[in-house]
Amino acid sequence: MVVSSQSHAHRRRLTAQSLERMREGLRKRAEALGRDHEQRFAEVGRMVAENRLRRGMSQQELAILCGTTQSAIARLERGGRPPKLDTLMRIADALDAELFLEMRLRPAPNE
Repeated sequence: MVVSSQSHAHRRRLTAQSLERMREGLRKRAEALGRDHEQRFAEVGRMVAENRLRRGMSQQELAILCGTTQSAIARLERGGRPPKLDTLMRIADALDAELFLEMRLRPAPNE
C-alpha cells in the first residue's frame, strides 16, 4: 500500500515537472512568435504601401475607399499595429488586389 502511495506521489511530481517544462516551452515559443508576428505585421504594411503607391493613391484616398482614417492606414503601413482581417480585405478590394491567406501546421518537434 505504501508503494502505491509513493508511486502515485511520484507520478504527480513528474506530471507537475512535465507541466512546468511544457509551460516554459510555450512561454519561450510565445516570445519568439511575438517577434515573428511583429515582422509579419511590418511586411503586410510594406505590401499595402507598395500596392497603394503602384495604384497612385495617397493614404487619404485609400482610407476613404476603405472607410477608415488616413492615420489608421499610416499605422498599418508602418507595422505599428496588427491588421484586422476585415480591414485587409477592404484594402485589397480598394486596391483591386487579391488577398491570400494561408494557414499551415508546423511540423511536430520530433519530426
